[in-house]
Amino acid sequence: MKGFVFHGPGQSAWEEVPDPAVKEPTDAIVRVEAVTICGTDLHILKGDVPEVRPGTVLGHEAVGEIVEVGSDVRTVRPGDRVLVSCISSCGRCSYCRERMYGQCRGGGGWILGHLIDGTQAEYVRVPFADLSVHALPATLDSKDAVLFADIFPTSYEVGVLNGHVRPGDTVAVVGAGPIGLAAIATARLFSPERVIAVEPAPARLEAAHRFGADAVADVHEAPSQLVADLTDGLGADVVIEAVGVPESFELCTRMVRPGGHVANIGVHGRPANLHLEDLWSRNVTITTGLVDTHSTPALLRMAAAGRLPTAQLVTHTFPLGRMEEAYDVFAHASTTGALKVVLGEEGHETVAVRTA
Repeated sequence: MKGFVFHGPGQSAWEEVPDPAVKEPTDAIVRVEAVTICGTDLHILKGDVPEVRPGTVLGHEAVGEIVEVGSDVRTVRPGDRVLVSCISSCGRCSYCRERMYGQCRGGGGWILGHLIDGTQAEYVRVPFADLSVHALPATLDSKDAVLFADIFPTSYEVGVLNGHVRPGDTVAVVGAGPIGLAAIATARLFSPERVIAVEPAPARLEAAHRFGADAVADVHEAPSQLVADLTDGLGADVVIEAVGVPESFELCTRMVRPGGHVANIGVHGRPANLHLEDLWSRNVTITTGLVDTHSTPALLRMAAAGRLPTAQLVTHTFPLGRMEEAYDVFAHASTTGALKVVLGEEGHETVAVRTA
């Protein structure tokens, strides 16, 4: 088969790789129907995630069809259409028992496209299949469903839930890429008073408005002052960091109100300054986190009911074999306007209906 292989910082290729095979009785083999590219994949290509070894197939998000299962798999079988979660869960360790699947110590956690071969290929081996794939309703299109492998649960859990968004809050989201936009959409589930998006790209600021931001600010035009003006000088109740660079994290700490929350989602490859000389007396809570995906079933139900704006996130689609082109489009989003790119075949056949 073919897959997208990381060969070291700045080096990658769509090339022939060995077919995956069942190695453990809890494994499943999935034929990939739709896959997407994550900002974390770009961080890997830059060398920001040194645990990823050269020769690894990248990708941790997919929709596909089960083609083979190990002898201990009970909840799915060949022919089932499933979402492959970005997080694998052994289901037995102390962290999994507390629904902290991202911290699994039994061989799971974030392993796909990280510690083992991932989903940006024609087929993928998924460990712990009973707990790491989700059966999909037929009504949910593959290009929409694949967004629930990572970005929606990540934004919701690591941003909105960790930030303790409550009704009436002012929420500031720094970064209006896919993760930031999903954070805006899921924050609105809690009826905040206002959501403010901070972003340098005009096209993404427009997208933030479409996803429910009440106000937007160019990152270069004093966003802290805008937040202060809208909150009588206090600052935002919750600030969500969705970029992953030191400047954005430090901006978040300047925009949060006393007693507020800074919820960091971004993947950081460089140190950021923590100005405790300003923060120590302000009762500010700062959270970090890797998604656990415990919210995936509920989010999928909301998506199937049309409660989340999935279609607006997918701006580009490609056949699976055009992976390198898709990476180029996604990596240059400021010029291409890309939000999420989805690769793969059409997920459904057209069925003719005979009328009498």
